[in-house]
Amino acid sequence: MAQPLRDDPEPADRRPARPLLVPVRPGPWGDAVRVFRTPLGSRTAVGFTSARRLTATLGGEQAWIRLAEPALRSLVAPLGVTRVTVDPQLSAPAPAPVVPVTPAPMTAALRVG
Repeated sequence: MAQPLRDDPEPADRRPARPLLVPVRPGPWGDAVRVFRTPLGSRTAVGFTSARRLTATLGGEQAWIRLAEPALRSLVAPLGVTRVTVDPQLSAPAPAPVVPVTPAPMTAALRVG
């Protein structure tokens, strides 16, 4: 006798899979999703619901791709990133590069005597 069909259980998250604008950076094999850190230091993927929000936070030069939230989660899961932040409003500028300090050459030799 055939088994009766059963519906899959409803997902816990009932939000629709909306498209997000996801910041990317160029890489040797194409664009790579940028991963950010929350104020507490956790790694997070970021998506924006509009180009206006993305440029207001990251600037007009930021490259992006359109992805659904489940696709974004799938891309960052192998990196151990489980959090997705939608429409963050603040971002800190990148830290200034550290310029190494070169010690001044010694001009006088030590004299023993």
